[in-house]
Amino acid sequence: MKTAVIYARYSSDSQSEQSIDGQLRVCEEFARNNDILILDTYIDRAMTGTNDNRPDFQRMIKNSYRREWTYVLVYKLDRFSRNKYETAIHKKTLRDNGTKVLSAMENIPDTPEGIILESLLEGMNQYYSAELAQKVRRGMHESRIKGNYQGGGLPYGYKVIDKKILIDEETAPVVNYIYEQYSIGVYVRDIISALTRKGIYHKGKPFAMNTVYGILANEKYSGIYRHGEEIFTNMYPQIVPTEIYQKVRAIVEKNKSGKRSVKVNYLFRHKMVCGYCGEPISAETGTARNGEVVRYYKCLGRKKHKNDCKKSMVKKENLESVVIDSILQELSKPHIMDKIVKGILATQDYQLKLNSSLNSLIRAKTNTENALNNLMNAIEQGIISNTTNKRLHELERQIEDLERQILIERSKLTIKYTADEIEEFYKQMLILSPEMLVNYAIYQIVLYDDKIVIKLNNPTKRSPDDSGNTNSHGFCFTKISIKLQGVKMDMLMYV
Repeated sequence: MKTAVIYARYSSDSQSEQSIDGQLRVCEEFARNNDILILDTYIDRAMTGTNDNRPDFQRMIKNSYRREWTYVLVYKLDRFSRNKYETAIHKKTLRDNGTKVLSAMENIPDTPEGIILESLLEGMNQYYSAELAQKVRRGMHESRIKGNYQGGGLPYGYKVIDKKILIDEETAPVVNYIYEQYSIGVYVRDIISALTRKGIYHKGKPFAMNTVYGILANEKYSGIYRHGEEIFTNMYPQIVPTEIYQKVRAIVEKNKSGKRSVKVNYLFRHKMVCGYCGEPISAETGTARNGEVVRYYKCLGRKKHKNDCKKSMVKKENLESVVIDSILQELSKPHIMDKIVKGILATQDYQLKLNSSLNSLIRAKTNTENALNNLMNAIEQGIISNTTNKRLHELERQIEDLERQILIERSKLTIKYTADEIEEFYKQMLILSPEMLVNYAIYQIVLYDDKIVIKLNNPTKRSPDDSGNTNSHGFCFTKISIKLQGVKMDMLMYV
């Protein structure tokens, strides 16, 4: 029997425990209808799906290494993640551990067209998330124009009354004292000692070094609040005189040392092998003699001296550009694009015809109504407990929520993407989302000094060729060979 775990998540004020209950109910019904045994449930409450900083999500990924289950079952794909890059990374981890992500409400077949459709849905989910974030930002912008408090942590020295930020007469003098002392060269530790001797504490304890440095770095004390490229002077009343603030900033900048590390995304990590020795190609970052930061791919066999491989290091940016351009050219060929679009259209028609989302919701509403009727019959017969009333209201709320979702799903029946819309959306995703392109299109890259061989998942074929070259998705391979000569070779290789 097939096995699975359920992952559920809600993120906003408009969602609650009821949302979790609904997700679990639909997933459990999907599992029963498809002979899937549920082994465990992972739930993140009040967590966004735009990043992977979710405790139970991380626990699920970690536990997948045990290889105890075959599927991760979610209500919809956006419950798993709304970030395409992180989705691709975690799905790869799960695939490596023998696990596939299933959506209970989205009929995505396990075919090449289904994989492409899944990427489209993920793109739409991320677009929705970005659009929602834009609306929130727009509302907050209007609030900032009015000078209203935005919520979150309030700097020491301020208070809020009726959504307006005001100077706290008790603590603001302490802020001024810290700035004045630092501006004349007094060390932070000595400032803290002086405050402690005066009996001035922060949250019942002597000021911490980081707290004082945070105060010295906060521009709001000068009356200025920055949000992106915009400057607002009507939100935070000025506590520190401009002259003293600027003097402190000059000292801070002079004393500042160290640089923040930059997170670099190596697109082909775990996708490349050396054409000479067969070892994986690793992603590397180093510093040239002139101090310039260089990023490159290097044969792991050569790096760890496992063999006598002499494979040259390859420049990251240039290699990725050459490979991505070659893949885009291949996938943009009319016969391939036509096959992709027709496959997605057929899958879309199947979804609309089957409409498991609507059917599942209707069945869930019927089951909930039956549960409510049974409860009412029990009440009429005098079977009442302390939790009866609570359960009654829960069932009524569930029915209301299900009715709302049914209306939404029925409205979707009138929405159907045309071939031109699908083709345009898919092309844009390929261009704008190289991570998605790498995840779904590339099976393997074989790297030589004089050529690059790219093994692509071929969505136009469904059966193995004579060589039997197929991957886990059931795609046959299409090989693209790029000859490296002259300028192109010089552009890619590090000597």
